[in-house]
Amino acid sequence: MTVDIDKTTGPDVTPPAGPEAIKAVPVRHPWRYVSAAVALFLLGSVVYAFAQGDINWAAIPEYFFDDRILEGVWKTLLLTVMSMLIGIIGGILLAVMRLSKNPVTSSIAWFYIWFFRGTPVLVQLFVWFNLGLVFEYINLGPIYKDYWSSFMTPLLTALLGLGLNEAAYMAEICRAGLLSVDEGQTEASHALGMSQAKTLRRIVIPQAMRVIVPPTGNEVINMLKTTSLVSAVQFYDLFKHSQDIGQNAGSTVEMYFLAATWYLIMTSLLSVGQYYIERYYARGSSRSLPPTPWQRFSAAVLPARRPKGVAA
Repeated sequence: MTVDIDKTTGPDVTPPAGPEAIKAVPVRHPWRYVSAAVALFLLGSVVYAFAQGDINWAAIPEYFFDDRILEGVWKTLLLTVMSMLIGIIGGILLAVMRLSKNPVTSSIAWFYIWFFRGTPVLVQLFVWFNLGLVFEYINLGPIYKDYWSSFMTPLLTALLGLGLNEAAYMAEICRAGLLSVDEGQTEASHALGMSQAKTLRRIVIPQAMRVIVPPTGNEVINMLKTTSLVSAVQFYDLFKHSQDIGQNAGSTVEMYFLAATWYLIMTSLLSVGQYYIERYYARGSSRSLPPTPWQRFSAAVLPARRPKGVAA
């Protein structure tokens, strides 16, 4: 009996070579270069047009640290903080009222949000500023009594106009954050004997902050820019001081550029703070945190550290 031996197998037979490696050829995108060239051309045209314009660029550094400008910067920041405090406190209260099972309080909160979100901020500022044409006096009994024009100062007008308007937007942000928390946790806390107020303070609000904080940072930056509207009610913020300096010095456009530069500086600093706050509250929702700007810079520019004993 003979046995056929397969000569294609055995220790001395070399296995066939695997398939050749695929040579990946990157896809060319010529329109990217065209669009980049067009964008650079448009940017250069804008820069050239302003460079050739009749603009006194020396006036900007001359007044950049003027006492009136610095006072305007301080008042703008102060107005931003105070208006946001009114907006946040009012927003939390309105959000709780909006989610209440009481139809009266829920309807009041809904009407407030509907009205203040549906009317422009500038119109609201003018309404507060000109209420003296309707009410001659403000009478709070033995507590306070004065003319409305003396009571409604530009600062109070700005705070009411910006803060009450911001409360309507913060109410929706806070409501979205409260609704993002699972209802089972609220039911469990009630089963343990916790009151509604204690449940909100201990269980719901800490978890809702992850949803509330990022859009609140955007609202702070937006509020900083919206404060420029209060110049219409004679409040001397950064924009109002820049406007007056420009009219007196004959450098109107230059002072607008100066104000825009200061706004860019302040919003950039707030954006950095917003980034780190969002990164802090993202710790529980992602396995790895996004790199900070310094980490990105060091990874792109600085040489990577090599382990000890590894040759370069």
